[in-house]
Amino acid sequence: MFTKKPKPATAFSTAAGNRFSNKAMPSSTGADRLSSTTPESSTTSFLLRFLHHPNRRHVHFVHTNETSYDAVQDSGKMPGVTSNSGDSSLSIVPHFSDSQTPRIYPLRYHGLIPPLARVSISWARGSTLRVSLIQSDAISEKQPGGEVVEVKLTNMEGGEITEAQWRRIAYGSVTPFALLQSQKNLMDSSHYSKDWWEHVMEYSKEINSLLGNLKSSGNLVIEDPKAVLKKEEEPTSLKAAWELMEIFYADKQSETCIPERLLDWLADYDCLFSQTQPTVHAKLVDFQRELVTLQVVENDPKYWEAMSSALAVGWLDIVVKLLHLHGSYQFDQLGNRETENGLVEAVAVLISKMPRMRPDLPAEKLGECYQTKPEFMKAWEKWRAQITKLDCSAFWLQCDHHQTREGLKNMLQIMLGNTSILSNVTYHWIELFISHFLYIRPFTVGLENMCNLAQKCMHLKPISNHHKLMGLIIGILEENTEVVLAECSRSFGPWMITHALELLTAGSTQAEILLHEEQSKLGGINIEELHRLVYAQVLSSHALTWNIAPIYLTSCMKQGMGLLENLLYRQPVQNHQVLLKSIEICRLNELDIVSSNMMKISGVRNWKHGQKGSAVFWLQQAQDEVRLNRIAKQLFDFVGKSVSDESFKQWEGLIELLGTESKTAGGLKFLNIYRDFRRSLLQVHGGTTSDAAQKAVESLVSLMKNPSTPQRFWLPLLYDSLKLLNWQEHPLLNVSQTHLLLNKLQELSMARLRPDFTNVDLPPEALNSVRLALANNLGRAILEE
Repeated sequence: MFTKKPKPATAFSTAAGNRFSNKAMPSSTGADRLSSTTPESSTTSFLLRFLHHPNRRHVHFVHTNETSYDAVQDSGKMPGVTSNSGDSSLSIVPHFSDSQTPRIYPLRYHGLIPPLARVSISWARGSTLRVSLIQSDAISEKQPGGEVVEVKLTNMEGGEITEAQWRRIAYGSVTPFALLQSQKNLMDSSHYSKDWWEHVMEYSKEINSLLGNLKSSGNLVIEDPKAVLKKEEEPTSLKAAWELMEIFYADKQSETCIPERLLDWLADYDCLFSQTQPTVHAKLVDFQRELVTLQVVENDPKYWEAMSSALAVGWLDIVVKLLHLHGSYQFDQLGNRETENGLVEAVAVLISKMPRMRPDLPAEKLGECYQTKPEFMKAWEKWRAQITKLDCSAFWLQCDHHQTREGLKNMLQIMLGNTSILSNVTYHWIELFISHFLYIRPFTVGLENMCNLAQKCMHLKPISNHHKLMGLIIGILEENTEVVLAECSRSFGPWMITHALELLTAGSTQAEILLHEEQSKLGGINIEELHRLVYAQVLSSHALTWNIAPIYLTSCMKQGMGLLENLLYRQPVQNHQVLLKSIEICRLNELDIVSSNMMKISGVRNWKHGQKGSAVFWLQQAQDEVRLNRIAKQLFDFVGKSVSDESFKQWEGLIELLGTESKTAGGLKFLNIYRDFRRSLLQVHGGTTSDAAQKAVESLVSLMKNPSTPQRFWLPLLYDSLKLLNWQEHPLLNVSQTHLLLNKLQELSMARLRPDFTNVDLPPEALNSVRLALANNLGRAILEE
C-alpha cells in the first residue's frame, strides 16, 4: 500500500466522486465534494464504497519519504460543472474535464517507523480529512501506537480561482463577448482588418478587469525602510495567461515595446513560478524575512544577491530602495564613509536613469522613457558610457568596505550585460530572457528573434518542472497556433480558450485561417465553433450558469441553434423561474415553436400533477386548442348537474381564470358562460328580482347557441331552468328563443335513438317537464307579442 522513494509510489485511494453526497450541491473539484455535507461520522468503509466507480475522482495518499506522505487529488478545472454533470442528459457535445494533473497534499507525522500496518480515513471539520496511521504489530511492540494527522483539502492552488469567482467571471464575460460578436457582424470587410484590433483591445481590457486588478511590482515598494515587498493577494495564472495573449496578439500599439511589456508582466507574475521553481520574487521574499533582524545589511551577502537578482529582471525601484538601506546613509556614518556612500548613490542614480523604450511609466517606476528608436539608442549609448566610466573610476580604490565594492561592481557588470553574471543571478529562463532584453539585446523585435533568444535562455537555464505559463509562452514565441490552443485548453479550461480565440485571431492571420477552416471530422464546423460549443456545455451543466450558454450557442452558425433548442428542451419546466427564463431566451432568438412547445409541456405536466390552473394558463399561452378542448371535456365531467350541486364550486376558480374575452379557446368558453349562468340561477332560487332571472335566461340562450356546449348538457341546463321557463310574472323567453330551445330539445330526442348516446342522471320525467314548460312559455309569448 505504501512504498518508499525512490521506488515507484503505490497509491491508496479514497473517493471524492461527482455525486459524493448532495446532488444539488455544485462543485468544480473533488475537494469541494469532499467538503460537502457528509457527516463527520463518515468512515473509511463509507468512502471505499465509491472506490471502483469509473466516474469518480480520487484522493491518493502516496508515501514519498520516511517522514511524510503526500495526498494526491485529481483536480477538475472549469466553473460550473455540477455534482451530476457526469450525467450525459445535459451533454450537448462530448466533454471531459477529469484529465488534470493530480494535486499533492503532504501528510506530516513524527515518530512513526514504516511500514505502516493500517491507514484509516474519516471526515474532520469542513474540508479536512482525518488520517489515522497505525504502525505494524512488530514495531508496535517496541513503540506502540500510531498517529492521527489532518489533511485540509481544497480546490485552490496558489493563485487559483474559486468556483464562486469562476461564476462571476463567466457572467461578467458574457456582455463583452456578445458586444464583440455584434461589432464583428456590423463591421464591413474594408474596416475589419484596419480597426478591428481596437475593438479587440477594448474587449480584452473588460475581460482582464474581471480577472482582478493588480498593481505592478513598483507599487510593492513601501515607505517602511525595513519592508521591501508589500503583502498583496497572489495573482492568478489565468490573468497572467490572458495578459500574455493580449501583449502578443491584441495590443498593436505596443508592438515596438513588447520587451517592456514582458518586464511588467514578469514583475506582476513571477511569484506564480515560485510554486514550481526558485525565482527572484521568492529570493526577495526570503530576504525580507531576514532583513528585519539585520543590523548592518551591507555585510550580509544575501543583501547583494537580492539586489543583483532584482536588477537583472528590471525591478529598478526595489533595487534603489534596497541601496538606500546601505549603512553609509546613516547620519553617524556619512563622515567616515563618504566615498563609499558616493559610489552607492552613483549606482542608484544610474539605475534610476536607465533608458526605457516605452511611451510612459507609472509614477512609482524608475527610468527615462523614449518613444522613438533613435532617441532611445542615443540615450542608451550615453547611459552605457556613464556606467563604463564609473566602473573604471579610481574611487573604487578608496572604498574600504569589501562587500560594498564587490557588490556594486557586480551590479555595474549586470547593467553592462555580463552574460555569466546575468545567468548566475536569475533562476529560470524567463527571468534570463527578460535580463537579455534589458542589458544585452534591447532592440530585439519580431517573434522569430525573440524565439531564438528564448531557446538560448532555455539552454542556459534548463528546468525539469515546467509551469503551465511557460508552455504558453513557448507556443506564442514559436508562432505555433496549435500549441497555444492546446496550452490554453489543457491548462486554463474552456472559458479561457473560448474568449482568448478573439485575441488570437486578431493578431495572427495563420491562427484566423486555422480556426475558421471547416473541419469535416467535426461535422463541418470549425475549431472556433467547437470550443464555443464545449464551453456552452460546461455552462449548461450547472444550474447557476445554464442561462448564459445561449449567448455562445447562438454565435455558432452551424450547430448552435439546434443545440440551443436541445438545451432549452432539457430544462425542468416544473421550475417556474427556469421556464420563464427559457421562454425569454426563445423570444430573443425567435424560437417561437420551441417556446410554444415548452408552454405545452408545462401545461400537460401541471395538469397531471393537479395544478390545473397553471395548466390552463400555459396551454392558453401556447394557444393549444386541442388540449384545451380535451381539458374542457374533462371539466364537463365534474360540473354539477343541478343548482344545488356542490361539485361546481371547486371548479369555479379555474373557470374564473378563463376570463370573459371571446378569445378564450375551445370548449372552455362554455364553462365561462356556464359560470355566469349558475351565478344568476342561484340568485333566482334565492328569491332575487326578475333582473337576475332575465340575466340567467340570456346566459341560457347563449349556452344553447354556443356550438362548444356539449349535447349531453342541453337537458340538464333546461331542467335546471324550469323556474325560468315557468316564470309567473311574464314569459322571460320570446318566441324565437323558445323555438331555439324546442329545436334543441327535438335534436336531443333524436340523438337518444343513437347507440352511443350517454344518458344523464336526471329524473325520468325531466324531458316531459321541460317540453311542457317550453310549450307554456311559447303560448304566453305569442299572446304577449
